[in-house]
Amino acid sequence: MLIPITLSYLGADLFGLWMVVTALTGMVAFADLGLGNGLMTKLAACCSIGDPERARCYISNAYVLLTAIAVGLCGLLWPLSALVPWPSVFNVTGSATPSDARHITLVCLTAFILNVPLSLVIRVQYAYQQVTQSNLWQAAGSALSVPLVLGATTAELSPIAVVAGTVAGPVVVNVVNSIWIYAVRMPELAPRIRYVEPGAARELFRLSGLFLALTIVMSLATNADMLIVAHALDLHSVTAYAVPARVCAVLGLLVSLLNVPMWPASGDALTQGHLDWIRRTTRRLTILSALSVFLASVLLVCGGPILVSFGIRGVSVGADRWLFVGLAAWWMLLAAISPRFMVQNAAGVVWPQLLGWTLYLVLSVVTKWYGLGHLGVTAVPYIGVAIYGLTVLPAALYGYRKAVAPDSRIRATWAKPSSPEPVPAGRIE
Repeated sequence: MLIPITLSYLGADLFGLWMVVTALTGMVAFADLGLGNGLMTKLAACCSIGDPERARCYISNAYVLLTAIAVGLCGLLWPLSALVPWPSVFNVTGSATPSDARHITLVCLTAFILNVPLSLVIRVQYAYQQVTQSNLWQAAGSALSVPLVLGATTAELSPIAVVAGTVAGPVVVNVVNSIWIYAVRMPELAPRIRYVEPGAARELFRLSGLFLALTIVMSLATNADMLIVAHALDLHSVTAYAVPARVCAVLGLLVSLLNVPMWPASGDALTQGHLDWIRRTTRRLTILSALSVFLASVLLVCGGPILVSFGIRGVSVGADRWLFVGLAAWWMLLAAISPRFMVQNAAGVVWPQLLGWTLYLVLSVVTKWYGLGHLGVTAVPYIGVAIYGLTVLPAALYGYRKAVAPDSRIRATWAKPSSPEPVPAGRIE
């Protein structure tokens, strides 16, 4: 819904600039130091054994650390932003100006940094398997951006205000969601300064260190495309690639909705020693995830080019069907392997993923840059699929086998005396 509104209002160059800035904010997803992923892994075990006191310690430590980081980063961002050559960073051309680059970057990065501690509530909800509620809150955050952007465009406000409207919704809704969870739904988990303790912080950091490294590599690898296109070609080409990519991002949302609940559920099963349930559920979820994304991909490949051609007035961005096919293939590959990543995350098996994604990052950046010069933006997702299959896929399969091995030393740190009862079929909400 936002693509035709914002693209028509901003124009191809400013829209392309905004997409590159958005990719930059994705690259700094490591600003939470991996604490969000580490927290969800720790809380899954606390939920399984019924230990709200320990969970509250982890939550309090995570909030204190990330709030301090967010305040510090915002304090540095605004005064230092004037020193950064934004036109060179984003290859600003056409109707976009250096001032636009600076202000759009400040708005997007500020919203992202503020959302780092605020989004911890999502990790808590997932760890306690309140998946539906969390997804509804996140959907509300996205939906709130629509009237904010419509209001800004109707009032003919500046492009900066329009961009601000797109990023404000999730921040506001996360504030409301946090109040609801910690004041009404689960007050026993509400973060408090008195629950901050060095021992819990050290435990979080030990686990979060590997997640931090993985997050850095993944963030760079999955968000580099816009910057590569901007520098290898121009901002107008970024728009030609970004619009189909944003449409196909719906497939990524579907991948997350189906697979992320497997993370805390696997943590619960690992704690109880139910490896058979993990293997069985992983197989079923792989089929369900891949099939769901395939069916949605067929609709997007058939209707996406039509949507882009007729849904955007006054701006020509092209509608290459083969680009949609490549993007769909990328998300189908991720959908098929994501359940195994969730199990590895729950078990804390991070090294195989880190190795695979590091190789992918190095090879994909070089190959995509070369491919853009000879084949255009359509080649980007196909190159990504090929290199992913050579690097990340083998690492994912190896890491999964390691995570569910009966004699795994990593799994032994989770294991508790197994319950004679089978794992409830309703573990995943």
